[in-house]
Amino acid sequence: MDKKVLIIEDDPDIADLIYYHLKDVGFIPENVFDGESGLEKALENDYQFVILDLMLPRLDGYEVCKRIREVKKTLPILMLTSKSDEFDKVLGLELGADDYLTKPFGLRELTARIKAILRRGEAVKDAIAEDAQKEVLFGDMVINLEKRKVTLGGRTIELTAKEFDLLALFAAHPGRAYTRQELLDIVWGYQFDGYDHTVNSHINRLRAKVEPDPANPTYIKTVWGVGYRFSEEEELLP
Repeated sequence: MDKKVLIIEDDPDIADLIYYHLKDVGFIPENVFDGESGLEKALENDYQFVILDLMLPRLDGYEVCKRIREVKKTLPILMLTSKSDEFDKVLGLELGADDYLTKPFGLRELTARIKAILRRGEAVKDAIAEDAQKEVLFGDMVINLEKRKVTLGGRTIELTAKEFDLLALFAAHPGRAYTRQELLDIVWGYQFDGYDHTVNSHINRLRAKVEPDPANPTYIKTVWGVGYRFSEEEELLP
């Protein structure tokens, strides 16, 4: 498969530096210099990865990330930022970025991050696939692992990539309790150590979408002092 990478970066020097480095290590890069054009390219073409600067003309990186995620839920996105504020990093992750890199950065680190995100995607698939069928049924919920589709009572539930990964991981191993750190390691990657609030907010949004009563969850249970688990089949029986 061609490893096509879209680089959305308004600084031509940084964009060219990334472009030629990625080309040297075997990727097929393409540069775009503003948010609107980058969004259009990302939605209209098939890329295996997007490198997205935060501060862009015409449309900022946050909005680009958000709009990409509305259409392409699994497209890996690495966000670049010159800001070191915790809020910026967390907001980027909440909007669906897979990772972030603060400027200035080394090209080797950039390549390592890209490869880690691509590997992590495969690791999540492996963790989900272990002991799991292509389709998992729990009560009124049907999770199609191959199509990454969830229906509840026959109604399709729209989930982000991370929300689906969390749900599918839980459902593939009902009853197993995962700590927040384990979920970070599997779904987000080891470098997000300490970002427990990211897991919590994703769980809350996931519950709001799949639970009949999010305040009293049927599927995704809190294990106090540990983390979260998915209900076992007998717990769903009336």
